[in-house]
This record gives sequence, C-alpha cells and structure tokens, in this order.
Amino acid sequence: MSGERLTIRGQVQGVGFRPTVWRLAQEMGLAGDVRNTGDGVEIRLWGEAGDVFVDRLRAELPALAEIEALERAPISDPAPDGFGIVQSQGGRMRVNVTPDAATCPDCLEEVRNPLAHRYWYAFTNCTNCGPRFSIIQGAPYDRALTTMRDFPMCETCAAEYGDPADLRFHAQPVACALCGPKAWLEKLGGGAVHAEAFSMMDDVDAAGGAIMNGHIVAVKGLGGFHLACDATKGEVVARLRERKRRRGKAFALMARDIDVIRRYAEVNADEEALLTSPAAPIVLLEAKAGMLPDAIAPGLGRLGFMLPYTPMHHLMLRRMKRPVVMTSGNISGEPQCTTNNQVRDTLSDVADFALFHDRDIANRIDDSVASVVAGKTRLLRRARGYAPQPIRLPDGFDSDMQLLALGSELKNTFCLVKNGQAILSQHMGDLENAATHADVEHNLALYRQLFEHEPAAIAVDRHPEYLSTKRGYDMAGERPVIEVQHHHAHIAACMAESGLPLDAGPVLGIAMDGLGLGDDGTIWGGEFLACTYHGYKRLGLLKPVALPGGAAAVREPWRNLYAHLMAEMGWAEFAMNFRNLDVFPRLDAAPRATLDAMIHSATNAPLSSSCGRLFDAAAALTGLCWERQNYEGEAAMLFEAALDPDALNEPDDLAYPFAIPLMGGRGLPYIEPLAVWRAMLGDLVLKTPVGTMSARFHRGLAKAIVAMAKRLASDAEIDTVALSGGCFQNATLFMLVEDGLKGAGLRVISHSKVPANDGGLSLGQATVALATLSRKEKAHVSRDSRTDR
Repeated sequence: MSGERLTIRGQVQGVGFRPTVWRLAQEMGLAGDVRNTGDGVEIRLWGEAGDVFVDRLRAELPALAEIEALERAPISDPAPDGFGIVQSQGGRMRVNVTPDAATCPDCLEEVRNPLAHRYWYAFTNCTNCGPRFSIIQGAPYDRALTTMRDFPMCETCAAEYGDPADLRFHAQPVACALCGPKAWLEKLGGGAVHAEAFSMMDDVDAAGGAIMNGHIVAVKGLGGFHLACDATKGEVVARLRERKRRRGKAFALMARDIDVIRRYAEVNADEEALLTSPAAPIVLLEAKAGMLPDAIAPGLGRLGFMLPYTPMHHLMLRRMKRPVVMTSGNISGEPQCTTNNQVRDTLSDVADFALFHDRDIANRIDDSVASVVAGKTRLLRRARGYAPQPIRLPDGFDSDMQLLALGSELKNTFCLVKNGQAILSQHMGDLENAATHADVEHNLALYRQLFEHEPAAIAVDRHPEYLSTKRGYDMAGERPVIEVQHHHAHIAACMAESGLPLDAGPVLGIAMDGLGLGDDGTIWGGEFLACTYHGYKRLGLLKPVALPGGAAAVREPWRNLYAHLMAEMGWAEFAMNFRNLDVFPRLDAAPRATLDAMIHSATNAPLSSSCGRLFDAAAALTGLCWERQNYEGEAAMLFEAALDPDALNEPDDLAYPFAIPLMGGRGLPYIEPLAVWRAMLGDLVLKTPVGTMSARFHRGLAKAIVAMAKRLASDAEIDTVALSGGCFQNATLFMLVEDGLKGAGLRVISHSKVPANDGGLSLGQATVALATLSRKEKAHVSRDSRTDR
C-alpha cells in the first residue's frame, strides 16, 4: 500500500484540525496518523484516496483553521493499523495562539436546547469557538496556562476533551455548569439584587431585564467589560454619556440577531457575512434615519453594530427586540476594565449593575471595528477575532530574522517578526494615557514569552518624541534601532499585506494622513512617494500650511481654517469679501495677533502638509466642528457624514478646483487649495447646503489626487498605486480616488487585513526594517567578498 506525508502550515493548531483529519481518515478508511509539529501539522496517510482526502480536507476545514501551505511527499514505511492522533515528537514546538472566536452554531443550538447538557450555560464553547487569546497566560496553550486552570473538568467534560470524535476534543476552555465559570448580577455601590424584578430565569437573564428597564449595566465579556444600556432610550444614552464622560464619539451597538439590526441600519450580503463571521467585529452600517437617538452617533450617518459573540451575550439579549449600547467599560480615555474589582472601584458611579463572572481575563482586547468598502472588508481597528493571527510576509524577506516594531504614538500596535510571519498585537490605544502605556508593557512581555521571541533589531518611528520610539531605544541595548519614516511605513504596510515581494519595483504611495515627521523637519501628512521597502522619494504633496499652536491646532479645527485662509488670501482680502459670513466674526474674535506672530516666526507653528488638517479646516468653515474635537478625526467624520450623495452627480465643473502647481515654481508639484477656499466661501454666500459643499470638496480633492497620481506615475513609469493613511478610512474619498485611478489604467492596492490608520503602522515599520537589514547584510557580504579576493 502506498503512503505519503502531508506537511501543512497555517492556522492549524488549537482549532480542531487534527480531529477533522482523524474523522476524514476514519470515514475514508485510510490508515496513518496526525500530529502537531514545530511547523504546523504532519499527516501520514496510507490508502488510495490521497487527492480526494486533500480536497475534502480543504473543503471541510474547521471554522478557525486556515491552510497557508500544504506539501506532499511519498513515504515507504509500512502502513500501521488504523488511524490515530499521536503526540508531538521532538523539536521545538511553534506556539500557536488563535484569536477569540464567536459562539458557533453548534454550541448555540446546545445552549438553547432544554435536553442538552449545556442548556442555558453562558460559557459553552468548543474547538470551533470561544475564548483563546483573552485567557492565555503562557506557552504552550493548554488549560494549565490559561485562566481556565481554576476550573477542573467534570467527568463529562473530560470525556469530551479526550475523545477525537467529539466537538470538544482538546478544546482547552471546555466547561459546563457543573465545573465551569459562573456569572452573577451585582448592584454596584451596595444593595441587594432582586433578580425576580427583572426576570424569572437567572442573573444573566436578569441583566437583560435591567437593561430593558432603563438601567446601565457593566457586562464582563471576553476581553474586557462593556457598559450596556437600551439604545432606544435617549435619556438613558445621555445619562451614560454624562457618567462615562464621553462626548461626541459614537457608541457601538449590539443586537440579538440580524433582523433587529435591519430595522435600524442597511445590511448588504457582504456586511451580513462579516457580522456573522467567527471574528464578529463591530461593522459600520448605513443608519436608517430617525430610528435611534442622535446621542448614539452624533452627527454621523453610520452605526457600529455587532452581534452577540458569547453564549452569555446571546442569553442576555434573547428577549431584546431592540439594540443595546455596548461601549467599552471604562472612563473615557482610559483602557477597558478587565477585573471585577476595577469595575467596583471605577465604574460604580457609571453603571447601576454589573454582570460579573469568575473567569479571569488574562489579556485585554477590544472589539474590532470593520467596514465593507468597494466590496472588500476593511479593518479600522484590529483586535478581538483577528489578533494575534499572523500575516505571512511576502517572498524575499528573511525568514530567520526576529525583529520587533513598536508602532506609532496613536492607535498603538506592535509587530513581532519571526519565521517569516508578522504577528501584530491587538489595538491598544493612545500611548499618552499612562494606563495604556502599562497595557503595552504587559502585552510586550506576553507576546515575547508566547512566541519565544528575541528580536535582533528594533524598528521605531522617526519621531524622537513618540513614547513608542523612546521605548524602542530603551529596550534596544546593543541591538540596532532602525528609524522608519511614518508615511513610508504606511505604504510599506499596504505593500506587505498586498503580497508585494521584497524586490518589487517601486509603487506610487499616496499617504493621506494626519501627522508624521518628515525628512525636512516639517510635519508631513499628504504625500506622494515613490516607494519600495528599501526606500522612498517624495514626488508630490499637499500644500504645507502652518499649524498655529502645534498640538492645539490638532484639537481645534478653527486654527487650521485661519492658517489656510491667511496662507491663501490674507486677512484684508478675507475681510473685504466675506465680512458678512458668520465665519468672519468668529475668526475676528480669535487671538489673531498671537496666531500671526506664531505663523510668521514659525514658533510653535510648524508647517504641515496634513490631509487630516485640511479636512479639519473644511469642517470648520462649514460650521460642523469649530471649537474643539471630542475625538481624533471628529471634524473629518462629521464633514463626510454631512455629504449629500445626490450632489456627487453634479457636473464635473462644480467640484472644487484644486490646482497642481510646482513648489516655488521649480520644485515638487503640490495640491493647492487657494481656489477651493474662495469657492467654498462663495458657496457660503449663496447659502449652498453643507451636504453639497462636502460633496464638492470630496470630488475636488479626489480629482486632484488622481490627476497628481497619473502625472507622477507616468513620469516615474510606475503602474501600481498604494493607498494608505487614516484619511483613506473616509469611504467616499477612498472610492472616488480608487475609481479614478483604476479608470486611468493604474493598478490599485489598499488595506484590508490591517487598518489604513496608525494601527497598521508597525507592520510597515517591520518590513522596512527587514529590508534595511537585508541590504546591510548584502553590503557586508559584498565587502567581505572583495576582501577575500
């Protein structure tokens, strides 16, 4: 009988892969065995159905499994009797950490079945679902090194855990009501809970009853606490905003099923598939007007919905025919609470009740946020359900090198490189918050231990004042630190996730972003770069304009408007022509003399080509966001949300006229907004609706970006354009630019697996640093070769 060895790499450990192999072999009458190895899984097969077996394996993969490579080779050993799952032998095991996964249909059916063993059990899971990363405390991933170690299995669970034919074979978090975690409802600030006042079932059901009765409930989930309340009760939502001290930023929502979501938002087939995927992210959906209080997402046209992703959430919401707010359980600006005592200490003035349980959260991980744009999933925040799933580096990168990239100051993630894979951490937030800083330290230590990681070099952002940069130098010791320019990292991240190999020719990278330190000491943010992993050349930009007040200009959109108007037309022209507009007295009341002095002396007013600040200025001009942004990107988001879709079909010549002159007459081409401000002020005089102005601005800017790209790509003989930077999370701008570039015959690559914003930056830093080290290594070899001769 012939035999063969199948070597399989990918996400194939800890996801029910071996039981699936075992089941298929049994059904097909094949002999052999399967085992985990340091690289993945090895299968030895004897029989006549090799091709059919492989086809069925690919078709019947467990929900969380993913095959990246499958190699086959003949073997001449004699066939064993039957087929078995054998223990791994020899060699160092590669640690595999699977993301948390939403409750699978099988477990949900069992929870709802009165005759099933786990009927109504809030912590039901199997090999296809349940907690993974959020409960792991060390490597290797087995129960003793998770927060499930405090719950010894009962006989029933142990039998299922040890049975290859069972859905729960080697599922480390397996548990039932007899032996597993338990939940209870607690009144915060003291006092007894009378669950019967809300429900006749149990405490989980009572939490749902409390929400329906207008209470705010802290709910312990997979990776942290949420604050939940009835999303249809405006006064309760307003109370939650006030108590949480969260002004303006949209709340996420959870609904028990798709039908409930459809009453409040538009859901297409791609969005439904994303909502119901094992990752179960928050998905941004087009809101149906007037269905929910404006306080849910003030001024925005999209709602962030997710479905229940644990049995506890399903049980809690089972009677809710309307959505609930499910926002992070924290005081605004601080990390999400993860322990019961943290909630008792810090959220007792925010929530009325807390739904606690006794399974500890080992690793904080927020909900992921995604949208579907141009038919493709786009992650805006990569966390639960996605992290720490690795991304395989493209061809050409050194698979032996271990490297650590430390990301940006905002939306921080870090990236470990090992075995040719990039392992991105979950989104951790902004490093200016001390508690976030501590969370990063915890995660760095955890990841390095889980993945047995010892970096040979460290990559950081070029900005010397970023805390992530300073941490990199502090950690480095004798190891080299490689500084990577912010927007080069953005474009490199886009190239890497698109699979461009190390030796790929240059792409035209368009980074429409907030702020990043440029080569000339100014602040970049609207860049056209000829990029490879090895380097870049600035080919074009948005017009640099002062940021009067520095960081204050990032928070206060009116400052950017003033700087733009003064850079273009000056106060005298503005006053002469537009004195009757509301915007005039508002700017006239500003400390203009101080601002002018800052701008003229370049003191605390650095020049910036930022696209984000350009949007801030436009939003301020239209009155949508003037004084202070409640959260990063608020002005730009309000400006996009105000857009009238019908106005996108206006004649082309009504789009605002950005020009593309040369800097100083001979230098780089730049996108000049002078005529745009005059046109927008003119539209204000004519009382043009803001939605129309927003459409004209988006169309005008997109046309200018496309025109610049066509010109630069032609001059540089580049046929591929990479779109990155936080401003490309503006779906309207992205689609207009992508359509224009494709219409011009250019190939467009963009983000999907990692965010276009700074959340994806560490991946780009890692690839640029690897390329730099590769080039140095080659240069070293070359020098040695010359010496030898």
